Amino acid sequence: MKNSQMLWTGFYGLLRKEFNRFLRIWPQTLLPPAITLILYFLVFGKIMGARVGLVNGVSYLSFITPGLIMMPIMMNAYMNVVSSFFSAKFTRSIEELLVSPMPDWIIILGYCAGGVGRAMLVGLIGLVVGVIFAGVHIAHPVLMVLVALIASLMFSLGGFLNGLFSKTFDDTTIITTFVLSPLIYLSGVFYSVDQLPRFWRDLSLFNPLHYFIDIFRYSMLGGSGDHIKLAFLIIVLVTLGLLFLNLFLMRRGAGLRG
Repeated sequence: MKNSQMLWTGFYGLLRKEFNRFLRIWPQTLLPPAITLILYFLVFGKIMGARVGLVNGVSYLSFITPGLIMMPIMMNAYMNVVSSFFSAKFTRSIEELLVSPMPDWIIILGYCAGGVGRAMLVGLIGLVVGVIFAGVHIAHPVLMVLVALIASLMFSLGGFLNGLFSKTFDDTTIITTFVLSPLIYLSGVFYSVDQLPRFWRDLSLFNPLHYFIDIFRYSMLGGSGDHIKLAFLIIVLVTLGLLFLNLFLMRRGAGLRG
């Protein structure tokens, strides 16, 4: 009982710190994604959408809405954790956590819970903006929330992994610029992967972000769900893989010593 209380106290302390961190500067953490989404909807949805017409049986604006909501969820979860964890390393405050009785998995989940919280708030703002501009209905709300949570957790774990190995502030942006952004834009946010030539369509199957966009689009717009179980299994396995990798590296002290 005493051990459980200690674990909860440690987790709650980290969670509270992480939430206070991004809520204290909400004009910099929550407002920019909303403004970016509005610009995307105006440029790609309203202006280009009228010329594109229907995609997979729905308007172009409705088609891109799920991807536009999922993009800031992924990016904000990642950026929140990588910046927070690296700052703790840079200021050496992470050493206080490492010498505390808290196990490694509590430290990981504490930081990642902050990333999930920020990502879900950004996703909620994005959903409101999407409903206003696109007027889309939600076909499977439970699945939509579940996928958003898994995406937030996976990218939070990715941010933690990047934070472990980052030695300078510039290192925290390298993965975002050269890996995440290209993968997000090549995941089918603005186009249907089914319309690509066979080589590029097959190549897209190796992009895990494609499955998040695909499931999230299905949860909002409905349609054929034949491939959803496989896609859901893939994103769960990738998330678990990142979790165990972070645990392994934390126990070895990778990026935390020297």
